[in-house]
Amino acid sequence: MRLRCETVTDLRTPPLNDGDLFSERVRQYAHDRPLRPVHILEAGCGWGRGLDLGDCERRVTGVDMDAPALRAHTAGRTDLDEWHLGDLRTVPMPPRAYDVVHAPFLIERVPHAELVLDRFVAALKPGGLLLVRLRDRNTAFGFLDRRLPRWLRDPLWRHLARHGRVELLLRPEASPGAARPAQEGTAEGRSEAAASGASGGGADDAAERGHVRGRRVGDERAARIGVPPPAVYEKVASRQGMRWYCVMRGLVIAEEYTSRASLDALGAGSGLVGGLCRLVASLSRGKLTSEHSEVTLVIRKPENRFARVI
Repeated sequence: MRLRCETVTDLRTPPLNDGDLFSERVRQYAHDRPLRPVHILEAGCGWGRGLDLGDCERRVTGVDMDAPALRAHTAGRTDLDEWHLGDLRTVPMPPRAYDVVHAPFLIERVPHAELVLDRFVAALKPGGLLLVRLRDRNTAFGFLDRRLPRWLRDPLWRHLARHGRVELLLRPEASPGAARPAQEGTAEGRSEAAASGASGGGADDAAERGHVRGRRVGDERAARIGVPPPAVYEKVASRQGMRWYCVMRGLVIAEEYTSRASLDALGAGSGLVGGLCRLVASLSRGKLTSEHSEVTLVIRKPENRFARVI
């Protein structure tokens, strides 16, 4: 007996922004499976933010590489129940433990990306969702991102951040001093809470001091590390690479979209980097497109492990 799984990979403009798209798909997943919490693996928790799930009952675990900037951002997130930083080939990911793996802008910046993806898929329950957004290596933007020297790349990313196209590693409202649930590395948070309680200024004064201090620390650190880690861009970090990966692993691409968020922030018809993207696309004879910069994928793990994509 052979089961047939259709792969839907038509390209179209997403009806919502990508963050809302992923949040809506997870809310629908939770609605179809009532009376139980949704277990979410936030892969790449040291960069960006999580899903907006409203009042859906959930438990969120974060994982990412261990770097000072990523650790600082992760420590400031209040949506994580627990988190683990380290080598993504070895950090804890129990098999078939999660309903959703949310991996925004992670695949292009990690080494051994295919092995890391294998771990995410193994951690998914049958029928679970793998939500991936990445910057496509097979685009003019991806080429420049991995080829530009650091002194040119950093101003580029700060320009994108100023136009709201990318997240800074640290934001004023998500500083390490922000309140957060019990998780890895909370000694600093406990000492700060004790100091606030001992000041005798009352809860409101303590909250105000914490807000001002958190904003100051967040501003200072965001200015210092407001660019993403250098991207690796292995072959799987592309639209074609992800299609190939899903076929080889028996995964179903339920939705696939492309977008120009980074290109538009640079100026679709003007700007130095925008012009460079068009030049790269022309010199590559179409191999590196300037028509999009990001790819968004909603991937489903089949309920039946014997199902194959054919």
